[in-house]
Amino acid sequence: MPPILQCLQQSTTMMSRRKILLLVLGCSTISLLIHQGSQLSWYPKLFPLSCPPLRESPPRAKHTAVAFLKTHKTAGTTVQNILFRFAERHNLTVALPHPSCEHQFCYPRNFSAHFVHPATRPPHMLASHLRFDRAELERLMPPDTVYVTILREPAAMFESLFSYYNQYCPAFRRVPNASLEAFLRAPQAYYRPGEHFAMFAHNTLAYDLGGDNERSPQDDAAYLAGLIRQVEEVFSLVMIAEYFDESLVLLRRLLAWDLDDVLYAKLNARAATSRLASIPEALARAARTWNALDAGLYDHFNATFWRRVARAGRSCVEREARQLREARQRLLRRCFGDEPVLRPAAQIRTKQLQPWQPSRKVDIMGYDLPGGGAGPTTEACLKLAMPEVQYSNYLLRKQKRRGGVRSRPEPVLDNPPPRPIRSLPRISQGT
Repeated sequence: MPPILQCLQQSTTMMSRRKILLLVLGCSTISLLIHQGSQLSWYPKLFPLSCPPLRESPPRAKHTAVAFLKTHKTAGTTVQNILFRFAERHNLTVALPHPSCEHQFCYPRNFSAHFVHPATRPPHMLASHLRFDRAELERLMPPDTVYVTILREPAAMFESLFSYYNQYCPAFRRVPNASLEAFLRAPQAYYRPGEHFAMFAHNTLAYDLGGDNERSPQDDAAYLAGLIRQVEEVFSLVMIAEYFDESLVLLRRLLAWDLDDVLYAKLNARAATSRLASIPEALARAARTWNALDAGLYDHFNATFWRRVARAGRSCVEREARQLREARQRLLRRCFGDEPVLRPAAQIRTKQLQPWQPSRKVDIMGYDLPGGGAGPTTEACLKLAMPEVQYSNYLLRKQKRRGGVRSRPEPVLDNPPPRPIRSLPRISQGT
């Protein structure tokens, strides 16, 4: 017997209509796991989660045209995974990079629609790294596309960039002993504008958004104001990484999605040994000064984020964020065991879940599936924790089959960019 009926059978028969309704709603929370094909749903469907209720008649359909500007080191991989899974569940086409671009749209070059694999056009969604170009994206995406991005506090973001791209960015490689403090003490001694991957060492957010990362708001305040206006004209939501769950609540409300559509597992996270436990205040100030354009962007959109939360009702957003966190923990336990933990790649037995490692000095963690098991639940859990490279390859193969594209050598783009992402390392399958 379904859990909800067992619960109702245990109730008394002499109850008012109002009490019976409350009992039904309460019992519905017992039935948290609902199979919908391979989708896992962890929320009861008997009442709306919008708060205050959306006064729309008829209710909006879920929005399916979304372009996510995946900025660097901002929890963007986790957002990308949410969008990939939503697209799969609803049979939507995801724009994916041409093989010559690896798993980014030929970043750091300005985005072009030519960088999109032909088997993934025309798309409903886009969520891989690119440098923003409004005209090219509007040429590719549907007219009703909702544009979304995410920002992170610049000091924390720069610490992550310095660690993650230390072996790729020449400015970082020049620093003795890979010292972030040494770099920020005299960044101009190491930084060379215009060299490969220089954008990872200076105002990376501004660069990803299509701006000139060499401009200084201290020298040209009008440039920052203009860049902010350009972002506001295009993006319906700028999420904030430090308030990730609240950002997802706003995202799901913007797109008329259910809260279970934005459940997630944290992806592409560094091990504690690969990051600073905390950034000293003086170092944080130096990072913000060096990345002043990013700091100006973040401060502005952090303020607008909280104004948006206030309009939605702060207590409402906080309540949904709390529900999201609780459901997420249930989902992680269901998928990865009673005590789900992030593991080093070498300890992950499931090959599809082994995250790419940027260098020997940085450990990227991931989840592993418990031994055994098969079926829709296992598949859904696999997708929940699947790293970007594997999921992108999987979606490309699936969309090729759906479109009837025969396997053949891909043409090589003229003047392909240098590649910051290498092939996946071979990792032992043993524990």
